[in-house]
Amino acid sequence: MNALLEILILIVVLTDFRLLASSRLATLIDTMVFQALALSVIPLSLTAAPWPWRLMTLVLMTLAVKGVVLPWLLHRAMRTVDVQREIEPFLGFSSSVLLGIVLLGLSFLIVRPLPVTASPGAGSLLAGALFTILTGLVIIISRRKALTQVVGYLSLENGVYACGAALAVEEPLLVEMGVLLDVFVAVFVMGITIHQINREFDHIDTDRLAELKD
Repeated sequence: MNALLEILILIVVLTDFRLLASSRLATLIDTMVFQALALSVIPLSLTAAPWPWRLMTLVLMTLAVKGVVLPWLLHRAMRTVDVQREIEPFLGFSSSVLLGIVLLGLSFLIVRPLPVTASPGAGSLLAGALFTILTGLVIIISRRKALTQVVGYLSLENGVYACGAALAVEEPLLVEMGVLLDVFVAVFVMGITIHQINREFDHIDTDRLAELKD
């Protein structure tokens, strides 16, 4: 495995732990930007130069959508609903980090017996991708704020993207465009929903939605 890929995998894993440990929404969003930067470079680290134009297009598109457009939308939604941090999660932040350590070890155990031969270092990248998916699931399940759950969804999608890079670097560009479009639409719809919930009920704690009656 080349040194660049090792550094990128480490960055992805560290950003996952930061997502699990942070309560401030601005920190979560900024962490997603760092993760997007690492993810956008990973396909280049798996392919020898000169890189094909389709791969470069995919990298630039990933960087633009994940590193610029989506964080801007999330910051705007955060300012609109005036929510700064996750106050009372279902699972505490220290417990989330401890669970993350367990999930990281579990990810490597799951990946170890798999015959991954797509490229050198694909096994470690696949383990990091699985850990990123699990991190997103933990955030979605254990956090109350809808905005934080959107961050968890994006982390999950980042894991799927990294998994695709580990298994097949030269994926069809249209497939990746479809995935990114799905994320864009999901965040857009969630932003509208968050705005409506906050305007009507003065909070965006998703556990309180069970109290709604016809």
